[in-house]
Amino acid sequence: MKKITNYFLQGLLYIAPIGITAYILYVIFNFTDNLLNDILKKFLKTDIPGLGLVLLFFFLVLIGMIGRSILARPFKNLFNRLIEKTPILKLIYSALNDLFSAFVGKEKKFNKPVIVLVNPISNLEKLGFLTEEDLSKIDERDKVAVYFPHSYNFSGELFIVPKDQVRSLNISPAVVMKFIVSGGISDIYKEQEIADNTD
Repeated sequence: MKKITNYFLQGLLYIAPIGITAYILYVIFNFTDNLLNDILKKFLKTDIPGLGLVLLFFFLVLIGMIGRSILARPFKNLFNRLIEKTPILKLIYSALNDLFSAFVGKEKKFNKPVIVLVNPISNLEKLGFLTEEDLSKIDERDKVAVYFPHSYNFSGELFIVPKDQVRSLNISPAVVMKFIVSGGISDIYKEQEIADNTD
């Protein structure tokens, strides 16, 4: 019975990550595909799975191209003026804009992995990402802002820490993020080797 239980747990270990990943991809695919599904059914009179996703992809590529051109500048300025006049919308929009820019924009923020001495007495250190080095505006010239993602979660905390307690890491930011989110159980050496080979 013990052997059967071990085999069952081993099988679960192999299947669970694949199954959960496949399910998340399926949910994302369905959600994105259904965004345009009703409109496409009206015009085409048929249901083609994946067509909504393909159109949405090309639409976002087109918006990205237009957004980078000179044509979009007047619209951006008008939109920014409207946002400035509505404080609640400005707060929500700027927070979301900064969050997305931190991951995919030109000014990526989570690209400086660091290790921080959180408690000098017990020599406790924590992995995070340096997000701001100049804190003179909040009168903290000898400190920096470090973001610490939570393990098994998509949230984190921002700490303001002394500069001398922060050390840069010569590791890929994606590898460090995966290591933190996995609770420290992902193989950091193997992941870094893969990252080095793909660069």
